[in-house]
Amino acid sequence: MEDRSIIHVDMDAFYAQIEQRDNPKLIGKPVIIGGTSSRGVVSTASYEARKYGVHSAMPIKAAKKLCPEGIYLPVNMKKYKEVSKNIHGIFTKYTNVYEPISIDEAFLDVTGKEALEIAKSIKKDIRDKLRLTASVGISINKFLAKLASEVNKPDGLTIIEKDEVLSFLRPLPITKIWGVGPKMERELNKLGIYYIEDVQNYDVEVLVSIFGKRGKELYEFSYGIDNRPVEPRIANQSIGEEETFLKDIYDMEMLLDTLKDYSFNLSKKLKENRYLARTICVKIKYSDFTIETRSMTLNIPTNDERMIYKTAKYILLNKFNINREVRLIGLTLSNLIYPDDPIQLSMDI
Repeated sequence: MEDRSIIHVDMDAFYAQIEQRDNPKLIGKPVIIGGTSSRGVVSTASYEARKYGVHSAMPIKAAKKLCPEGIYLPVNMKKYKEVSKNIHGIFTKYTNVYEPISIDEAFLDVTGKEALEIAKSIKKDIRDKLRLTASVGISINKFLAKLASEVNKPDGLTIIEKDEVLSFLRPLPITKIWGVGPKMERELNKLGIYYIEDVQNYDVEVLVSIFGKRGKELYEFSYGIDNRPVEPRIANQSIGEEETFLKDIYDMEMLLDTLKDYSFNLSKKLKENRYLARTICVKIKYSDFTIETRSMTLNIPTNDERMIYKTAKYILLNKFNINREVRLIGLTLSNLIYPDDPIQLSMDI
């Protein structure tokens, strides 16, 4: 069986790079994109800002302490989405098998083609047509291609060959394995696992006994095994709205009213783009910055604001135990389909 050739394209500091492109006075300066109020969070930081320790998801207040001379700009999502569409248009020149995983990155399956030449051409097209840079990784699967794209940012191009996989992975921290966040990292550290090499040397049966299916997945990733295919999908795979309140609240009626507004706005967007949504997710960020999300997958996809709100209301009232003040509430619709797509009936309570 022929090895797959997978390309991962990741735009460099996407939002900030676009603003620097459109305003040359910002080039070379620390640009931070995000909520401009004291309660906002960083969406993207330019590489100049990252030198100060500023990173995405950081509260704006903390960013300003680290980088008081930074240039703070609001998110212009309409502009960024338009650029993203242009990037996806470039991908279709080279393959129809591409999977957007966010507004600024995607996987492409170019098996049987000259992956390196395609990667160079994509980078050139992005630079020539959009005046932007992207970092690109090439390897035999999605996990490795994504790791490769991180090696030489910004504007990098890295290949992880099949015979280099084990030596490349061995010294990397465990957090480089897909899905290992702070909580999982702490659990692995308790077992003496700090690097990918430690997983390679661990008894897979012990990992499975502790982490279940995830334990086997960790072990396979540590050896560079990833059989997930590149799955073509709607470029904008989810839509959502969220709001950081000016003051932390403990008012269920206000939370429900906010969800009702979101439901109306998102229903309108679905209808404008001829989408139906399968999955409805409510996000809560508390005053201590902890975040909880709960979701439901509908039997019948919908774009109806009443059904969206009814489901969101059910989630909020039945799947959360809100006993703290709330800083932010969000509503996201995902698993978007066109009405003519086949529908798989399911319900995730």
